[in-house]
Amino acid sequence: MTFEVRALTAQDQKQAWDLGSLAFGYHDQPMREGWVSDSPGRFTLAAFDESGRMVAKAVDRTQEQWFAGRLVPTCGVAGVVTAPELRGRGLGRLVLTRLLEHARQRGAVISTLFDTTPLPYRALGWEEVGSLDYHAFPTRVLAAVRPDPAITLRPAVEADVPAIHEVYRRVARTGTGMLERSGPLFAGTPADFLGDYNGVTVAVGASGAVEGYASWDRGAGYDAGGKITVDDLIGLTPGATATLVAMLGGWASVAPTTVIRLGAADPVRSLLARVDGKVESSQPWMLRVVDAPGAVAARGWSRHVGGQVDLDLADAECPWHAGAHRLVLDGGQARLEPGGAGTVRLTPRGLAAWYAGAATPDQLRRSGHLTGGTPDTDAFLQSATAGPTPTLHDYF
Repeated sequence: MTFEVRALTAQDQKQAWDLGSLAFGYHDQPMREGWVSDSPGRFTLAAFDESGRMVAKAVDRTQEQWFAGRLVPTCGVAGVVTAPELRGRGLGRLVLTRLLEHARQRGAVISTLFDTTPLPYRALGWEEVGSLDYHAFPTRVLAAVRPDPAITLRPAVEADVPAIHEVYRRVARTGTGMLERSGPLFAGTPADFLGDYNGVTVAVGASGAVEGYASWDRGAGYDAGGKITVDDLIGLTPGATATLVAMLGGWASVAPTTVIRLGAADPVRSLLARVDGKVESSQPWMLRVVDAPGAVAARGWSRHVGGQVDLDLADAECPWHAGAHRLVLDGGQARLEPGGAGTVRLTPRGLAAWYAGAATPDQLRRSGHLTGGTPDTDAFLQSATAGPTPTLHDYF
C-alpha cells in the first residue's frame, strides 16, 4: 500500500479531529464549531491511504525557546497520531521525517516534544533532556516562610500583564529551554491570560515595580482534599519570592496541599525542605537538532569559553547536516563549519543531549552516543554547554 503525505485542506479537518480525539481520549466530545488543526502558528502534515483516509498526522508548532540568552527557532511537535490498525508499520516515521524537512525549510533549527513513550522518537533522533514537574507540599510548610514587609501583594489587573510577561522573560532568558511566550501561539489578550486562572497575584516592590507574580487555581472543596495548584511562581528578588510563597501558605486551613510547577534549580526550593515535598507529576520532554549549523549559530554561548573541536555527525533522518564539521567558539559566538577530521563522533541523540547541556561527554560516551576524541575534547565540549538544567514550563 502506498501513502500520500501532504498538508491538510479544509475538507480534511473532520478526519484530523476524529483521528486525534480517538488517540487522545476525547472522542466522546463533538468537534468544536470552527475548529481547525492549522490555527495560527500550527502546521499539520498527514498521511492518507489510497482511499483518502487519514492514517497518521503530526503538528509543527512555530515557537522559540531560550538557550543561554538567545532565542532558538523551534519546531514544537504535537498531535502525533497513527491509526490503531496501522501502528508499527512506519507511518509515524514517514510523517515525522517529512515534518522535520518542512520545519527546516521554514527556519526551525531544533525540535522539541513531550513524549508519552520515548522509544519511537529516540529511533528518529530525539532524546529526553528534561521534564515538566509539579511538586506537592503541605501548605502549612509554606505558611512557615516569612514574607518581606517591603513587598506588597495584590490581584493582577490587565495593565500588569506586560510586566508579568517581562518577569517571566527575564527568568526564561537566563535558562536553557524555556519557551518564549509570544507570537501566534500566545496571541491572547491580557483578559484572556487573567481568565485562565482563579488568581494571578503580583508582588510589588517599594518602587512600585512588579517584582514577581504567581498564577494559581483553587481546587474544589475545603477538606483534606483541598488543593492550590500553581503554574508559575516567579520572583525577581528574594523578597518577592518569599512573600508569594507565604501568601500561598495562608490557604493552609482550607487547602492542605499546594502543588507548584518547579524547575530543577528554582529559588522556591531554597525556601522549602526537599523532604517536605513529593513529585505530583513529571512529564519528560525531548529535543532533536534539525539543522546543526543553524542551531549552533542560534543559541547563546559563554564568552569565557573559546576553542575548537572536529565533529562527525551521524544523522540518517537529517542528512543535510551529516558528516564532518568543525565547531569553533570565540567570544560568546559559535559556528559549525563543514570539514575537519571528524575526531569526535556524535549520534543524533548524543548531539541533542550535548546541545541542551543535559549530559556530559563522559555520560554520552558510556551510553554509546559519543565516540572518539580525548579528555581535552571532552572537557571542551562539557564546558561549551555547561549551564542551567534544561527546563520547560509550557506543555504542548
